[in-house]
Amino acid sequence: MELIQSFSVDHTRIVPGIFTSRVDVVGDGVVTTYDVRLKRPNVEPAVDVAAMHSLEHIIATYLRNNPEWKDEVVYWGPMGCLTGFYLILKGDRAPQELYALMLGAFKSVEENDEVPGAAPVNCGNYLMHNLEMAKWYAAEFASYLEANEGNGAIFEYPKTERLVTDDGQHFYDS
Repeated sequence: MELIQSFSVDHTRIVPGIFTSRVDVVGDGVVTTYDVRLKRPNVEPAVDVAAMHSLEHIIATYLRNNPEWKDEVVYWGPMGCLTGFYLILKGDRAPQELYALMLGAFKSVEENDEVPGAAPVNCGNYLMHNLEMAKWYAAEFASYLEANEGNGAIFEYPKTERLVTDDGQHFYDS
């Protein structure tokens, strides 16, 4: 079986940031999946599950209510490894073009007194939220983005090196 594209990123070298994960042609258009990485994989502790769930609700609400971006948003959700989120948008923009959107989204978390949609009728696990920890993680990531705005590494994936043998077999280091 072929290794999927997201596993070709060198997770030993990735830093927090905003990256293009993949671009797909869908019908007559294009959708782009972005990796919004909050934590260094396998180095920093993953985001607390309840806080991640709260961040998912708050930022999805922010994105889908943002007048400039709401019609472009296809999906916002957590990575299984709990080190970041995937954002899927219509079109194909450079990750740098999402900087202000993501900074605004994470800064907006502080303004919330409750998690939107955290009720049994709206959420499949409404008791698993932690707003205070979500605020902490959001502030940490927003500060990181501000401190690294001019650092190109927060917008460019490190790729894994692939060894190809003489007979064409591929080996991956991730």
